[in-house]
Amino acid sequence: MIPFERAWPYDLIMNDVYIPNCPFCGEDNVLVALRPEEIKEVQEGKKRLLIFPCCRNKVTLVDADRDYLLTTQTLRKLGQ
Repeated sequence: MIPFERAWPYDLIMNDVYIPNCPFCGEDNVLVALRPEEIKEVQEGKKRLLIFPCCRNKVTLVDADRDYLLTTQTLRKLGQ
């Protein structure tokens, strides 16, 4: 089962990767320095450091699917 608290959605728009909103500062539609080819490498098992340009926070990507990036740290709190 995917640990949803460590997953964050992303969108591919014309070979650019966008995060709908930053998990740290809340900025909307953040263009991140990640190429679609790099997402494929993450899916194949290569770790990748992702730095959010809006607030300079960083996460390590460990897996991905067509909708979500999986990180090593908790990005959201799930209901108790």
